Amino acid sequence: MPLIDLYRALDTERRKVIVGQRWTFDLLLVALLTDGHVLLEGVPGVAKTLMARTLAACLRADFKRVQFTPDLMPSDVIGTNVFDFATSTFSLKRGPVFTSIMLGDEINRAPAKTQSSLLEAMEERQVTIDGVSHPLPDLFMVIATQNPVEYEGTYPLPEAQLDRFLFKVLVEYPTHEEGLQVLKNYQAGFNPRRLLESGIEPVADPDALREARKEIATVKVTDEVLDYIQRIVDESRKSPDLSLGGSPRAAIALLQAGKTLAALQGRDYVVPDDIKTLVAPVMRHRIILKPEAEIEGLNPDRAAGKRNRAAHHTNVPTPCSARNIIINFLTRLLFLTACLLPLLPGICQRIPGVQVPFPNNISLSSSRLKSKCEATSTRIEARVPKRRGLC
Repeated sequence: MPLIDLYRALDTERRKVIVGQRWTFDLLLVALLTDGHVLLEGVPGVAKTLMARTLAACLRADFKRVQFTPDLMPSDVIGTNVFDFATSTFSLKRGPVFTSIMLGDEINRAPAKTQSSLLEAMEERQVTIDGVSHPLPDLFMVIATQNPVEYEGTYPLPEAQLDRFLFKVLVEYPTHEEGLQVLKNYQAGFNPRRLLESGIEPVADPDALREARKEIATVKVTDEVLDYIQRIVDESRKSPDLSLGGSPRAAIALLQAGKTLAALQGRDYVVPDDIKTLVAPVMRHRIILKPEAEIEGLNPDRAAGKRNRAAHHTNVPTPCSARNIIINFLTRLLFLTACLLPLLPGICQRIPGVQVPFPNNISLSSSRLKSKCEATSTRIEARVPKRRGLC
């Protein structure tokens, strides 16, 4: 199945269960195909767990959930060797990390010792128990959640662990219309504990995802786009607002996620718009603001956006999405027509036998012509629909 068809099928199944949150669900899919992990941050009750369960159900992937608490031990996550008195031998009792999609709910409520048990699993795709390494499935993804409101009794994730997440996604409240639709769904009998009763159907399996990853690996990236990615990371390191900029892993994340985003849109090449779209979720948890920048009201997203604009101003090719191409083409066509229109009477008079009546006020001043073109360009841009999801 082509990747764009896979995405559309997944989006159809998502809408049977989840109202709104399309971009959040899209980023979960991008991370899974990129072989990355996601940190979801949002208040309780905004469907963070439901999105993870829905993604696993749509892809026939194994799913396990771990509730992180202050008394959770590393062995509760990765497993431990248990002595069998009947055989006088030790046998491995695998923990919930041995799965395809693992949800770590409220990961910042566990102490650093337990949080660190995921480091090897997230980076090396293996866990070490009593000196023996055990590989994890090829399809492995950690979706961790945390609450941005309550900080009492929590343990903030260290920078080394945050850097291992491909994305940090901020899950927002639904709009009024989306909230109303949620109420209607529950009134009609929807039960999030019984996903199968909602009519959701698997559209792919782990084998199909492995083939999709091979297709993503063939996506082309020009040297100009690679330079654009590196400039974004370089600018974050030079920013006067940041005490910590993006690491080389951040640049790699932008590259790999950009290729996945392009493939999901049916393209075999990456454009700067793909990278620009992913700057915030890739960079927001990898940069640290200086205290004076926080006092001025700056947040990580705004800081990353400033570095992105700075990179754009250094001879980087402008984004060439279909929307921008249409706007530029129509604007230039309008301008060319307006420039040639005053010349038509003189041209027609030079052609023998051609008499075309023209109004006397056909000519426009340069200032009026420029203002009319700009106004028309603004109307054209407003009528071109903006992308709410990948497609």
